[in-house]
Amino acid sequence: MFWLRLVPDDTKIQFMRGRIIGLATSAFLSTASVILFFYPGLNYGVDFKGGITFQINTPQPADFTTLRSDIDSLGFGQVQLQQFGSPRDVLVRMEAQPTDAQQQQAYQTIKQTLVDKVPGVTVGASDSVGGTVSGELFQNGMMALGLALVAMLFYIWFRFEWQFGVGAVVTMILDVTKMVGVYAVTGFEFNLTSIAALLTVLGYSVNDKVVVYDRVRENLRLFKSMPLRQLIDLSINQTLNRTIGTSLATFLACLPLAIWSGETLQQFAFVILIGVVVATTSSIFIAAPILLFLGEDKLFRKKAPPPAKGDGAAAGKGA
Repeated sequence: MFWLRLVPDDTKIQFMRGRIIGLATSAFLSTASVILFFYPGLNYGVDFKGGITFQINTPQPADFTTLRSDIDSLGFGQVQLQQFGSPRDVLVRMEAQPTDAQQQQAYQTIKQTLVDKVPGVTVGASDSVGGTVSGELFQNGMMALGLALVAMLFYIWFRFEWQFGVGAVVTMILDVTKMVGVYAVTGFEFNLTSIAALLTVLGYSVNDKVVVYDRVRENLRLFKSMPLRQLIDLSINQTLNRTIGTSLATFLACLPLAIWSGETLQQFAFVILIGVVVATTSSIFIAAPILLFLGEDKLFRKKAPPPAKGDGAAAGKGA
């Protein structure tokens, strides 16, 4: 039987030689992402800024490109369209207007425009998302990210040792900040779907790091006298084929969505694609070096039991 091996089984790449460059590059990108988060900031969607939501029903499957063009031409700001139920049902979200009167006027203008340009369309009543509600959604989303990080910390700490837990969580925080930087640089809309994308990247990231850490733990028991730096390199090389294979499969599965799907799903898929690359490289060049710095001469290794009394004498006689 033929087995496809993306990486030879006997690779001996010395990944830890690049640990300083990897950590420095990660720190720079994460710091830049934090700066971009505050200035110029993220492109918050209606979920986090407040605005108007309403549903429309078209006689034929909705043409999102035409609908978005018709609404954008009115100049009422950011608009988000999402399929809601059948292909003929669309949920429209648009950013809030300065006053309630202007907001109602914007809804009436959009409604009339759609009726004129899309014969047979039905426009439902509008619903406003206020600043208080949108602020609560943002806080809850950030809380979900924080709780996910804490839960992963305790999981890895419980399964391994504290050095593994700290290394994994610090790396995942760096991963998340980089993904926030992606939203800041690309101008993608940051909304509740973005929180789902970040949580997805977090889940993938922790899974990848557990695989590498699990092999490190196994090798700590097998090679009790091997230097930790050499042992980590060995562990990464042993899991490299699995890491690249899983990452490539996930990447190829999301690639069609990033190319051919609708705008909202395209942005979600594009963030996942970048997240897969970030999570995979951080497992090797960030999480492993942190473990090396924290665990040198500190990680527990089971020592071989001392020889029983008489064994030495018996061995001497046998010799």
